[in-house]
Amino acid sequence: MDNSGASMNLQHAVREVHSCPLDEVMSFLPTIVADQPLTILALATRVGETGVMPPEEVTEACKPLIAALKELPPEQLVEALTETLVTTKVEEALEWLLVIGFIKEFYPELEACKHLKQEAGRHHKDVWEHTKLVVKQAVRRPALRWGALLHDIGKPPTRTFSDNGVHFHGHAEVGARMFDKLNRRMPFENAMRRKIRFLIKYHLRSAQYEDDWTDSAVRRFAKDMDEHLVDLLDLSRADITSKRPGRRRSLLFQISALSDRIDALRAEDAKEPNLPKGLGNAIMDRFDLEASRWLGDLIKALNAKVEAGELEGQQEFDYYLEWLGQSGLLDNKPESLGSKPESLGSKPESLGNKPDSLGSKPE
Repeated sequence: MDNSGASMNLQHAVREVHSCPLDEVMSFLPTIVADQPLTILALATRVGETGVMPPEEVTEACKPLIAALKELPPEQLVEALTETLVTTKVEEALEWLLVIGFIKEFYPELEACKHLKQEAGRHHKDVWEHTKLVVKQAVRRPALRWGALLHDIGKPPTRTFSDNGVHFHGHAEVGARMFDKLNRRMPFENAMRRKIRFLIKYHLRSAQYEDDWTDSAVRRFAKDMDEHLVDLLDLSRADITSKRPGRRRSLLFQISALSDRIDALRAEDAKEPNLPKGLGNAIMDRFDLEASRWLGDLIKALNAKVEAGELEGQQEFDYYLEWLGQSGLLDNKPESLGSKPESLGSKPESLGNKPDSLGSKPE
């Protein structure tokens, strides 16, 4: 191996560390790390790309070299770790970073999750093991992977016990506040910071969805999630780590049902209204009417005719006013404006090729 030039050795080490003779790797590793401390995170990225751990001797040699990373601007560490997080075998890379002491040194909030049990007797419910699996299952978008990595950092300080088991009340909110402190230490750029914090704070929201939510509640949820909705739903899917197939399918179906319902409501809301805005005021002005439920019924009848294809949508006011004037609907104006007209189905006189009756159905 050519040991001339630290940068060349860095690239060579990253590409070939698993195949180089071990004595050669061990001879140049400290020199390279001293010159380019990011070698350690480059190796972590290599682990994430291959799923292959470095030899034990290399891992042990990296442990005392972690101190060299403290000389770098923290923004560089965040950037380098982001590259590691979007690899396909990210769970292996994270475990290696834990073993060499990187996590403890720079992200003690995650170190605290190790061996923190969420449920008795379930190994995968160790918060650290759960976190690695959530990151692995998350779509490989940087902010989403960071959100997955940090979404449960509020669990260690909020863990309590009762006869009903282990609880982490308020851990999402606590985690968001912990992230604020973490960000001061290991800063993200502003847009990334806002998204990660949002994902941590609200990562439980979609799991609260039930089929009996009203359309208004679903719209409010989508509005509250705003630009983060897709990432939040993807994090919710990744956060399902149950090994019980039925439970997993049920939770995934719940998230998909919420997503589909949001899409359907957005499509409905995006549709152009059948009638022009302000038609109600035009009807009141032309026929000397007051705002009332009866007026609303007239507009609903017009809307139904447009839906049935018997009137054209989005026409000038006069088109609908002329039709109403000849429809007979206005002949029996109720004495009480709170009551419905006696007949919304009476036949209007002929108006060219306009529909014959309000009660007719499209063929």
